[in-house]
Amino acid sequence: MKKIKRALISVSDKKYLKPLLKSLKKFKIEIISSGGTYKRIRKLKYACTDVSDYTGSGEILNGRIKTLHPKIHAGILYKRNDKSHCQDLIDNNFKNIDLVIVNFYPFEEILKKTSNHKKIIENIDVGGPTMVRSAAKNYDDVTVITSTSQYEELISELYKFKGSTSQDFRQKMSRIAFTETAYYDTLISNYFNKINNDIFPEKKIIYGNLIEKLRYGENPHQESAIYSKNKSLNIEQLNGKQLSYNNYNDIFAALTISKSLPANTGLAIIKHASPCGVSILKNDVECYKKALACDPLSAFGGVVSCNFKIGKKLAIELNKLFLEVIIGNNFDNEALKILKKKRNLRLVNASKFNPSEILKFSSANENILVQSEDNKVFTKRDFKVVSKKRPTKSQFDNLIFALNVCRYVKSNGVVLASNKSTIGIGSGQPSRLDSCQIAIDKMKKFKLTSSDIVAASDAFFPFVDGIEKLIQSGVKAVVQPAGSINDKKIIKFANETNTVLIFSKTRHFRH
Repeated sequence: MKKIKRALISVSDKKYLKPLLKSLKKFKIEIISSGGTYKRIRKLKYACTDVSDYTGSGEILNGRIKTLHPKIHAGILYKRNDKSHCQDLIDNNFKNIDLVIVNFYPFEEILKKTSNHKKIIENIDVGGPTMVRSAAKNYDDVTVITSTSQYEELISELYKFKGSTSQDFRQKMSRIAFTETAYYDTLISNYFNKINNDIFPEKKIIYGNLIEKLRYGENPHQESAIYSKNKSLNIEQLNGKQLSYNNYNDIFAALTISKSLPANTGLAIIKHASPCGVSILKNDVECYKKALACDPLSAFGGVVSCNFKIGKKLAIELNKLFLEVIIGNNFDNEALKILKKKRNLRLVNASKFNPSEILKFSSANENILVQSEDNKVFTKRDFKVVSKKRPTKSQFDNLIFALNVCRYVKSNGVVLASNKSTIGIGSGQPSRLDSCQIAIDKMKKFKLTSSDIVAASDAFFPFVDGIEKLIQSGVKAVVQPAGSINDKKIIKFANETNTVLIFSKTRHFRH
């Protein structure tokens, strides 16, 4: 146990001070403070010594220098069982500081409120993190508190040990404190990388807030948790069982697709993080039916993500199929009543979700791959008609729709579409020819053949056989990236078969 004689309090968040101060007073713990914290403590009618009076040095540089003083840091850092340390304190007439309660300038909140660089810089805390690091390093003798959420546990320790704290508690608070300073410094580092447009700096620091520990990972023997750069995921669960690792994986895959669709239009059906049906028809119910028709077998037990508010009529249709998760830009009351009848059905409001993150991460062992997200918004300027036959407006719109879906299909990916809806999807095959065959087989299996079928491929066809297979199945127009040594042969074949062929200026693998 370590008896606390003296505490230094310097907090940006001044909530919940009163019960803390009451406990410190009970155990006759002297308080040192500065600035706004000092004023608040005095206003609450508790005794407190101003830092400037304690050190004998006034604040300078408009308050930038307050606690950066040897008397403060020596009192925190000295080892109580080290004779030379103790002698140094005696020689300098310094006193021990046994408890440091600090939370930092709200740098993260300031970033959300302003882009004014000078204001942001002034909200970089220096003294606070320095004291926290000193106290955390010397946890053998000093207790450090970095959040109002820790006050209750500190008070409990003080009462349990009569004004002292335990080694286990101090070590725990030290661990949390170093995480807090690392997180804070990471925010600052990332801010400077951002304003200098350096998305791949020499050292990449990844940070996040724990949102929730999950029951398990992909499989029951794996541990799992979900973190976010924000304090929340910007999605709200309205019903159903706790979301699992696999649910979250599917939800984010679904939102990536559905949020890429036209505003307040369209939906995607996802199974195992891959689309099995997408449509952008204006009528919500027809949109769902068209997406479902693409692969109703795979949709069973899947995720439906609607890029619009879900109403009663669609809820009735959705209730006919077993689904794990339904996502919408909110739900109206009648829809909620219908869907909540299934107690385990997870309903997610994603109206506030915005897939704005520019970087995508994947990892293997202790290695991390980082890339910018494939979130390019397609326009007709991103494509070049290379066949003699030109597309109709309807064909061009369907080709762009098909390629937008295709870039979210596991490569090799091929998507067949008609009437702004998918009618066949082939994904994840080592051979692009096999992906073509799977897409065609799906279309035929569910009797979705049409008089105006278009096809999209996420990369170029290396040989004529792939595009030949599509045309033989009834495809009238194809979009693919350029880049094959056989591009001229592909164009020639398209012209010989009176097929529309469009080259995308970008490739869209998703491995």
